Amino acid sequence: MRTIFSILMLGLLFVSTVRSSRTITGRVTDAVTNRPLSGVRVSFKEALTGTTTNSDGCYTLTIPEGPQTLVFQLVGYQKTNVKITRQTVIDVKLNTDVRTLEEVVIVGYQTHQKRDFTGAVGRISASHYSMPAAPRFNTEDYSKIDETGFRMAQSQPVTTFSVDVDRASYGNIRRFLNGGNLPPKDAVRIEEMVNYFEYDDPQPTGTDPVAVKTELSDSPWNPGLQLLRIGLQAKSIPTGNLPASNLVFLIDVSGSMESDNKLPLVKTALGLLVDQLRPQDRVAIVVYAGAAGLVLPSTPGNEPQKIKDAISQLSAGGSTAGGEGIRLAYQIAQENFRKDGNNRVILATDGDFNVGVSSDGDMQRLVEEKRKSGVFLSVLGFGMGNYKDNKLEVLSDKGNGNYAYIDNLQEAQKVFGKEFGGTLFTVAKDVKLQLEFNPARVQGYRLIGYENRMLNNEDFHDDKKDAGEMGSGHTVTALYEIIPAGVESRYLQKVDSLKYQRQTPSTAHQTELLTLKIRYKKPDDETSQLMKQVVMSQPQPWDNTSADFRFAASVAEFGLLLRDSEFKGKAQYNQVETLAKQALGRDPEGYRSEFIRLVKLAHSLSHGSDVAKKTAEK
Repeated sequence: MRTIFSILMLGLLFVSTVRSSRTITGRVTDAVTNRPLSGVRVSFKEALTGTTTNSDGCYTLTIPEGPQTLVFQLVGYQKTNVKITRQTVIDVKLNTDVRTLEEVVIVGYQTHQKRDFTGAVGRISASHYSMPAAPRFNTEDYSKIDETGFRMAQSQPVTTFSVDVDRASYGNIRRFLNGGNLPPKDAVRIEEMVNYFEYDDPQPTGTDPVAVKTELSDSPWNPGLQLLRIGLQAKSIPTGNLPASNLVFLIDVSGSMESDNKLPLVKTALGLLVDQLRPQDRVAIVVYAGAAGLVLPSTPGNEPQKIKDAISQLSAGGSTAGGEGIRLAYQIAQENFRKDGNNRVILATDGDFNVGVSSDGDMQRLVEEKRKSGVFLSVLGFGMGNYKDNKLEVLSDKGNGNYAYIDNLQEAQKVFGKEFGGTLFTVAKDVKLQLEFNPARVQGYRLIGYENRMLNNEDFHDDKKDAGEMGSGHTVTALYEIIPAGVESRYLQKVDSLKYQRQTPSTAHQTELLTLKIRYKKPDDETSQLMKQVVMSQPQPWDNTSADFRFAASVAEFGLLLRDSEFKGKAQYNQVETLAKQALGRDPEGYRSEFIRLVKLAHSLSHGSDVAKKTAEK
């Protein structure tokens, strides 16, 4: 009898427990733009645990029955409390509150509020933050960027550079700003910021896999100067028509990858890629820590669970033998090589190589040698504190691949979900641009960004010279700032005119601004093709330019401010925000709206940094 009574009591207790909690779901969006907000912390008062919103702004949270207060928090937005009774669906709109960033203090890589401390706390400026005063907190490495200055069109009319479809810098900058800090200047690569966004340039219509569009108008930050946008649009290939893929995931599982924004995010990101695979695609997994090893042999895409199971079992620990891992990954890729397919190693790491081949030079030579086999290399950067941007940029550049920085799940979905084809399938390789400016129309010119992509003019005809790749559907934008003929500018130094050079071109070309040439190779060819286009000197009024032109200009101006560029002229954060708002255009995923939020954050942080400097000077 007692046994039956005990069972009944346990059953009642179980029912009571089940009934004592409920599940709340909902979506969190920006109150102004209605853009879904990812990474919002959702909890209820008195609770030690909670959840965060996904890339669509959605969340699921189990809470006790009865009246509760839900708490919604995200850096840069006002903390919002919502009292609920019996509701099960709670949608919330958050209002921007950049002033809260004035109270954020960075200790290592953890954020605290001033009230968390009992003693006096000073604000840490971006310059202090980027100094490796405490290596265990910050040993990030960035290659030094020397900005390209203005060149005289009369004496140097020709300029040559390689396209760049990397976008890592923008994601990294977003990570800094969302953490309450201005990024280090050398982390700001303006061309990667501009090319983070999609532009509606026309698709190629002929046999060439790339189409070109140009626009010319006034420079918004340097009155009297002009701004030229060159837009390249790669041919979009439907996913079903793309060649079969032979992929090797090369995953860093060393001890430095333990934190939540490293290996756990890597696993989630690669899971998204697995969901895009087709039966004809194949995937292998190689890991490296103290040693390199094969975790999953090459497996067809119609066995996604087998691939995901191998990914889910990965764990971090040990030192980082990056060089051995890369060698093994290339070996596996070559053993499963698809002659007419897409053969690629996808490296996911924080870049902190410290065992075996680790120097930039050694790694570069290794990747340069392996790319000759037809296997390309894509690089995905993760994490903070010990992030080695300089190493990863070199690897992607020399490995005929692309480079992205993944700071959250939303970015992982962007890279592997919405941009699957462009990320992995090359339609044109070794793409080079060469411009010849007309001195009758152009006194001086400057390419904005692309500092590490500049080529010698003779490299344009050298098919052995490596250059950038464009994937299916990719867009590439390059911006030139131009000093028109006859306009005085402090950016041009006085030089004597040349005695033996023709001072004025033929009258037949008086109305031409420049001649643009493009060289590219098809993915399986080693001989380049040539495209040529004349750009006329016909500047448009600013208001008549496309939304893409104006938005790209706002992003470039933002980069000039973050770099504190000597060429920033009259650039201002308020102007960047205004230009971007007026050029939102088609923004289905909300990336342009997010850009505006980041501009506001940077403006606030910049103001706080200026105040701190003035206080220190006193």
